[in-house]
Amino acid sequence: MNSQRTIIYTLRKNALKGEKLKIDISNMLFDTLEEIVVSNKDANDYKSFEFDLITNFSVTSPISEEDFNNKDDSEILDILYKNLSDYYERKKDQNKELAFPVIRNVFENKGNNYKRIVVPFTDGAKVINISTDLKESFESKCKSLIDDFEKNISLAIIDDKWKVHLKKMDELKQSVQLAVHEQKDPLLIYKFEAYELFKNMIVDLNKELLSFLFKGSLPNNENNIKEATQPNKNRNYQTSKDETLNTDEMAQKARQVGASASQSSQKVETIIRDIPKIGRNEIVEIKNTNSGEVRKLKFKKAINLLESGEWIVNSK
Repeated sequence: MNSQRTIIYTLRKNALKGEKLKIDISNMLFDTLEEIVVSNKDANDYKSFEFDLITNFSVTSPISEEDFNNKDDSEILDILYKNLSDYYERKKDQNKELAFPVIRNVFENKGNNYKRIVVPFTDGAKVINISTDLKESFESKCKSLIDDFEKNISLAIIDDKWKVHLKKMDELKQSVQLAVHEQKDPLLIYKFEAYELFKNMIVDLNKELLSFLFKGSLPNNENNIKEATQPNKNRNYQTSKDETLNTDEMAQKARQVGASASQSSQKVETIIRDIPKIGRNEIVEIKNTNSGEVRKLKFKKAINLLESGEWIVNSK
């Protein structure tokens, strides 16, 4: 689990700082293309190969069916990687050209005193708002906007995939306990299944992130661009990421809550008697509070009358 955290937190740090993000994106692209090439070559399925490229990158295959059948995996991968890397750079340049007139109008509008703005990007299925510095975007001709686009998209998708993965890991911890009944080593099964879960999560993360980067575009209407709201400095914000409790921590928390509830329910209560302590065979005089009737009888026979609330011990 610690090695998984190291990988994810390194990706997050690179996305936040932006210095090594482009290397990470290039590695994601290579790994994803390799998985597409190998899986479809093994199945000898060119149609599926074409479909994967269109689905993930919105590009038609630069490899013909003849080349797909005759070339080896490494040759196809090299062609694909170069072709899609060039396409992605052209896509970023296109987005910069489309965005700059809109950014320029917002920047030159004297009625706007914006420092940071929110620009919506969409892949056709969902919209993610990107916060960026207006002046920097204008002066860099939207290069900083595209850099912020890569950072924000990467962070959003990494965080989302990691949270889902943590929940699956907790579910795995609970399910492997059943292996004991099957005379299997639960720790061995847990390590194997955890590795498979993480490997599949990385594959999904890479595909979803690349898909948005390749398909993402922004509106050419400046009315869609809004001022970024400033956070309230007086509010108390968490400075660290929330961690999902693992099974042991959840059990410990449940025990603490149960112990607290048990202690509170076991508090000693002082009993206040409405009826004075009297021997059962002792003669008492009781009085009806409604009619004023007075009776003398043994206390054991008067108990039912006293408990009705209409009679009281007549104190002398």
